[in-house]
Amino acid sequence: MANITKTELIQQLNLWGAEKISAEQLQDWMITHYDPPEVEIGIGETEWVVEAMNIIMNEYELAKLEKFKPEGYQYALAFLESDQDTFYQRKHAFVHDGFSD
Repeated sequence: MANITKTELIQQLNLWGAEKISAEQLQDWMITHYDPPEVEIGIGETEWVVEAMNIIMNEYELAKLEKFKPEGYQYALAFLESDQDTFYQRKHAFVHDGFSD
């Protein structure tokens, strides 16, 4: 079974943050690679990181491109470093500050 690692996701987010790929290319990567239950997400990571990965990939897969905020990748990266104490705060920041309404 295919899998997506935290490192792979971070690489894509950093490429977008550095403007080496476009928002459309980031979304295309998410659409191509994020396909649960066909793909395992974050093998070996904590439940908080796996959940964050799923939320990040789902949001970038489904959001309209014009809603992507350039600084959104920073919220996504912070969300990927979540633990039990910071998960909900970082989730809120990513979802509400990483995209325009």
